[in-house]
Amino acid sequence: MPSDRPRAVTINDVAALAGVSIATASKALNGRGQVRAETRDRVVAAARELSFQPNPLARSLVTGQTRTVGLLTSDSVGRFGIPVMLGAEDAFGSGETAVLLCDARGDAFREQHYLRTLLARRVDGLIVVGESTDPRPSISRDLSIPVVYAYAPSDDPEDVSFVPDDVAGSGEAVRHLIALGRRRIAHVTGPTHYTAARERAEGALGALKAAGLPLSGDRVVYGAWSQRWGRHAAEIVLNADPDVDAVFCGSDQIAAGLIEAARERGRRVPDDIAVVGYDNWEVLSEETRPPLTTMDMNLELLGRTAAQHLFAAIEGRATSGVHRMPCRLVIRDSAAPPTPR
Repeated sequence: MPSDRPRAVTINDVAALAGVSIATASKALNGRGQVRAETRDRVVAAARELSFQPNPLARSLVTGQTRTVGLLTSDSVGRFGIPVMLGAEDAFGSGETAVLLCDARGDAFREQHYLRTLLARRVDGLIVVGESTDPRPSISRDLSIPVVYAYAPSDDPEDVSFVPDDVAGSGEAVRHLIALGRRRIAHVTGPTHYTAARERAEGALGALKAAGLPLSGDRVVYGAWSQRWGRHAAEIVLNADPDVDAVFCGSDQIAAGLIEAARERGRRVPDDIAVVGYDNWEVLSEETRPPLTTMDMNLELLGRTAAQHLFAAIEGRATSGVHRMPCRLVIRDSAAPPTPR
């Protein structure tokens, strides 16, 4: 009994409608080989008219690629990793590439298990997303596929890594405060063992030095990435320099806590003290009173750029080293220019 199910369209049908050979149709649709532009357009139009869907297995046999990539993350919280992954997925989606996501949750054994799983699936490449900007161990040395590291750089300079430029970003934050007329600027940040804390302090101190200004309190106030620390740090900053008129905080959590404590001590933000945070974590930055001026690390753009670079690496056009991506100042009320009267 004949089946009522319609016959699947094949590359033979596309080639016949376009008036070309099967080999030419295949080259045109896969973007490989020398095919004249008008011929490629004719083949693509024929494929669209017939609603042709290439067979993934057949295409992988021809191209040697599966059009799948692995995305391996260690960010169990997801606060920084998720925006990076969203940006990467956007780029992969536009390139008709499927993404296999694995969350190692910061566990080295789990990471190795997922790595073996992804290799068994014959992914064309891999993006590794970290939970901080601290360098992480390279996994590239024994792999036959390209690997790109995002947010957390590889400890191997021969690998390809994309990270936010925290030195430049913190410098921009402090220059913004200086442009507002602030001259007694303090810096409160997270633990010294974090690369992000050290680099943000480096950028802040560099901007102050370039402007010929001292650091209020004479030292960077290191602590924790928390609101509780921000509240405690406010006491330290105000006791060290009662005339402090601005604070650059190494995270939005610290800034939110500092603003709360400063208000309890009768200091108005931004009238008495301007405050700038870092991360643009909107759950905090848009809900503090007043809303927080902060540096946005452009993590979706970072993820998208890492994915685009993985495409290039798959084609043999990788550029090794650590690539630093620009951050963006988001101005809100906590450190905004005065409103003209």
